[in-house]
Amino acid sequence: MIIGCDYHPGFQQIAMLDTETGELGERRLAHREEAEAFYRDLGAHGVSVRLGMEASGQARWFERLLSELHFELWIGDAAEIRTKRVRKQKTDRQDAQLILRLLLEDRFPRIWVPSGENRDLRQLLWHRHRMVQARTRIMNQLQAVALNEGLRCKKRLWRDAGREQLESFRLAPWASRRRRDLLKLLDRLTPTIAELTQAVEQEAEKCSEAQRLRTPPGVGALTALAFVLIIGRVERFPCGKQLASYLGLVPLEESSGQRRRLGHITKQGNSLLRFLLVEAAQVTVRSDPAWRSKYFHLAMRRGRKIAKVAMARRLAVRMYWMWRKGWEYEQMIAAVKAAEGKRLMYRDPVAEREYIKTREQKEEGEQLEPF
Repeated sequence: MIIGCDYHPGFQQIAMLDTETGELGERRLAHREEAEAFYRDLGAHGVSVRLGMEASGQARWFERLLSELHFELWIGDAAEIRTKRVRKQKTDRQDAQLILRLLLEDRFPRIWVPSGENRDLRQLLWHRHRMVQARTRIMNQLQAVALNEGLRCKKRLWRDAGREQLESFRLAPWASRRRRDLLKLLDRLTPTIAELTQAVEQEAEKCSEAQRLRTPPGVGALTALAFVLIIGRVERFPCGKQLASYLGLVPLEESSGQRRRLGHITKQGNSLLRFLLVEAAQVTVRSDPAWRSKYFHLAMRRGRKIAKVAMARRLAVRMYWMWRKGWEYEQMIAAVKAAEGKRLMYRDPVAEREYIKTREQKEEGEQLEPF
């Protein structure tokens, strides 16, 4: 049986075809009891099922159910499925029928789906990221309290002397309550973040790809592990440009005829990895003289914000090739220098002629050698 499923958080509309009898059918299943009973009944009767649906972030329970029943689940690119709709009318029934038709015609745009272990490790990264964001908001509020009392010491506020000074201010009742609650939340979040950071370090040590990707300056365990988990299989991307597009680090383009118009970056893909790459690229700029020179050159021409994103894309492409070729950072630098030297040689007409002449002589010598 082949099923096209238009999935919603509260229900799903399905269009199905029995491949043995050729019978078509449609049903609307409420979540979660009715849908679970329907699929378990199919499994009890030994029906082989292939189900196609658009990518959704609220279907984890449904995916686990189909995996438990050993049904084949195909998840498709929602944007590409939308482009295959011809009629201007859009209903849940028509969406389910469209997915079923794409499955039958072998035109369903199936996408790569990470494993359950991969998804669980992503939850670790997201949980730590959200905890850090919450701590940052709390620290900013406490900084505002200190500034209102005339204390401006920036990072020194979180040392013992700065905290004692912050707690010593005589505030109004509700302002004092706010300060006390914020300090309690800060004390609770700090050890939690330290524990999560240690867990990230341990998971990165278990992954050989993450260990290799940590060799560039500025790339730590968090960025390397996130890169490995979110990219999944590096063979999915034939070149670095496609990887940058997947991460949303390429510009929007609206070109027509002789006019070429580029906009801001698309920001498609995983926002967490994009954020980590921008942060890591700034550390790399401070550590590597060649990257620093490139960054300031771009910043003078296009501004700091665009330069930061450009360096993040550069770092992502470098990490991609390190992973794909199995290189360490030093091997990557050597390969880049060799490519740049060859490119500069081709720009020099004299060097190019010498290179072609030497190559022709070598080829002629190889042809004259006896077998």
